[in-house]
Amino acid sequence: MCDYSLHAVASRPAVVGETLITTTFRGTSTRGFASEHDPAVAVCMRPGTELAFAENVRYDGRWLWTRTIGYRVGVFNEVEPDVPDRHHDAVEFPDGNRLLVTQLCEGQRVTVLQLPAVASTVEREPKVVERRPSVFASLFLG
Repeated sequence: MCDYSLHAVASRPAVVGETLITTTFRGTSTRGFASEHDPAVAVCMRPGTELAFAENVRYDGRWLWTRTIGYRVGVFNEVEPDVPDRHHDAVEFPDGNRLLVTQLCEGQRVTVLQLPAVASTVEREPKVVERRPSVFASLFLG
């Protein structure tokens, strides 16, 4: 999922082990994840992606002050995907609370620890196994 880049920002998928920063994308009022070396490109994550922040997570509600969550790890997730015209990207913390990605303060470093497993969508044809009588069967059955 990548709410913040669907229409106005170039994007690419996340890679395990890379360190990203939280940023506000130019020309939008939305925050998300990007590489320090290419801050104009949004880094998208699938629900279930595990993240580690360099420090306790800071966020704001676009107010004057910021708040801190006492966690440095979380799982990328989505909230209310069926509700149109709102942000769905969120980080879920060990206590079960979720925070919208667009509320994360800018400049925080986060490392992608693990991507979720993806089920293979390739359907395989069933193997046809040719059965021959075994040597033992021919000895006993004649």
